[in-house]
Amino acid sequence: MVMELWKQIKAKQFSPVYLLFGTESFLMRETGQLLLEQVLGDERDFNFSTYDMEESPIEAAIEDAETFPFLGEKKIVFVQNPVFLTAEKQKEKITHNLARLEAYLKEPAPYTILVFFAPYEKLDERKKVTKELKKAAAAAELKKLSEPEVKQWIAGQAKRKGFTMDPEAVEIVASLAGTNLFMLSNELDKLALYAGSGGRIDAQTAEMLIPKSLEQNIFSLTDKVVQRKTGDALRIYYDLVKQNEEPIKILALLAGQFRLIYQIKELARKGYGQQQIAGLLKVHPYRVKMAAGLAGRFSDEELTGMIGQLAEADYLMKTGGADKSLLVELFLMKLGRPS
Repeated sequence: MVMELWKQIKAKQFSPVYLLFGTESFLMRETGQLLLEQVLGDERDFNFSTYDMEESPIEAAIEDAETFPFLGEKKIVFVQNPVFLTAEKQKEKITHNLARLEAYLKEPAPYTILVFFAPYEKLDERKKVTKELKKAAAAAELKKLSEPEVKQWIAGQAKRKGFTMDPEAVEIVASLAGTNLFMLSNELDKLALYAGSGGRIDAQTAEMLIPKSLEQNIFSLTDKVVQRKTGDALRIYYDLVKQNEEPIKILALLAGQFRLIYQIKELARKGYGQQQIAGLLKVHPYRVKMAAGLAGRFSDEELTGMIGQLAEADYLMKTGGADKSLLVELFLMKLGRPS
């Protein structure tokens, strides 16, 4: 949904009112920046203002929206934290004249773009103001992107930053850098500097420049254990320790990975697809896809045994029964032996 909204904004097809809601703060910020770039360009110093509804009443933002732009054709007004759209109580008592907002929504100023940023998982659909706003606005729910959307977003961001990426390079960035959009954006900034304006990033360059995320390293570690490549598994573990990752954290992530593999194996046996499993377990589809590739290599007995060993190692770490790093090493070496 957000990708479609971005296409419209880039095509200069603007709505007088926008409603952006959801918990993906990066996409919310990027959509606001895109509107500022496409609508105002260099005129934002004169024709842009923002109001926080936890500190200011809505009528202040409406009055601004009804005021003509200064030396320009358009102006943008951001409305942050519109708590009156949710069932949440306000931290500080601010009285909002919602009738004034409802009247504005029926006839918005043609020279103003009014943007509501609602960083909430859900809006209160029972409220009249919520219904009126959703009816009048171009609305988009900003939530975690699916795997195809992440790849589309990576390619789009690269183009926006002035370089292109081969499809294989996009795949590598998505797999190595994880799904956190703030982290991905930082890595794309690095690729942009390397490529230069109009440059191109291929798969080999992407692999060279993008460090593996902790999540990806844990997957690689698990994969080496599955293949009984104890030496490779230990090398990955030692690299993580050199990066100041705590053994207890590594152990917890390994335990989470094996639990995920077990759950995926069980749900797949019951006929669930990967997208359904991702929804049921509330994890990103990409994690499910990676773990599903390992699930068939374990029997149920092996997985429950590994989870039990991890739980025992975790207990020993927390009770001070043994050296933490040594416990992880012993666990990896034990799993690396043939059954």
